[in-house]
Amino acid sequence: EVETERELGRALDNKVLLLYFGSGQCPRCRRFSPLLKDFFLRLTDQFYVERASQLVLVYVSRDETEEQQSAFLRTMPKRWLAGPFGGGLKREELELRFAVAEVPAVVVLKPNGEVIVGNAVEEIRRAGPACFRNWQEAAELVDRNFLLAEDFEDWSRRSITDPIRRLKYKLDKKTEAKNEERKEEGEESA
Repeated sequence: EVETERELGRALDNKVLLLYFGSGQCPRCRRFSPLLKDFFLRLTDQFYVERASQLVLVYVSRDETEEQQSAFLRTMPKRWLAGPFGGGLKREELELRFAVAEVPAVVVLKPNGEVIVGNAVEEIRRAGPACFRNWQEAAELVDRNFLLAEDFEDWSRRSITDPIRRLKYKLDKKTEAKNEERKEEGEESA
């Protein structure tokens, strides 16, 4: 849950926004939601990517009760945002604004609110995470996570923990080499 408009603005700044219109009770949504969950995780979870893509997903609920919405959201990634049930984000207004007639629907927006794709459900099914690159280009996002070119002549420390990490890496290499030697000795004696 996002507490204030300022926090929401910060959460959406320089990111592609997906509005997912769905319901935990709709059969088509139940088939599509795991696909969308996997799509989102492959772009944002550090298990799959080195750094999270500039992507935010907001669930716009068509669930009949707050309990249904909560039960559905418990099965989805924790980083999905959702408005309070029947609260501030008026579902009907959003559906009218983005011409959402049926669910599931995924509206892809630029950070300024302009529509990139009116309904990306088929695109997500067909292309998977690869379609995010097109949205990123269309949104003209600024990649703030770039690395500066390294000057290999200057080996100054970049952080206080740099020497410790280097030492750990050397120790891991030595341990690995000793294990290889033991393994080879064991094969020779057998």
